[in-house]
Amino acid sequence: MNQIISELEKEYLKSDLPQLNPGDTVKVFVRIKEGNKERTQAFEGVIIKKRGAGNNINDTITVRRVFQGVGLERVFSVHSPRIESIKVLRRGDVRRAKLYYLRDRAGKATRIKEKIGNK
Repeated sequence: MNQIISELEKEYLKSDLPQLNPGDTVKVFVRIKEGNKERTQAFEGVIIKKRGAGNNINDTITVRRVFQGVGLERVFSVHSPRIESIKVLRRGDVRRAKLYYLRDRAGKATRIKEKIGNK
C-alpha cells in the first residue's frame, strides 16, 4: 500500500528545486489568486526550519523575515503547485538544524555568517 502511494506522489514532486538548508537566505515566489486575477508574490527571508529529506511530497520549509519591526514566519510546502520557484540568494553557515533562537534576537544579532565555497 505504501509503495502505491509513493508511486502516485512521485508524479507531483518538483525536480528543479535547489539544495535548501537552514540558514540559507531564499526568495520564494508564490502564486496568489485574488478574485479572478492571479499574480506572483515574493517572500524573502532565512530558512529557520526544514522538514523532510527532499524526496517526499510533504516536505516543508519555514522562512522568517522581519518587516517593520515585526517577525514574520511562513511555512511553504516545497512541492506545492502554488510555489512558482525558489531562489537561494546566499548560503548561511550555521551549526544547528533548527534556528529557533533567531526568534529571540533582534537587529545585528540575527545575522548569519555566509558559507564560503560551493554555491
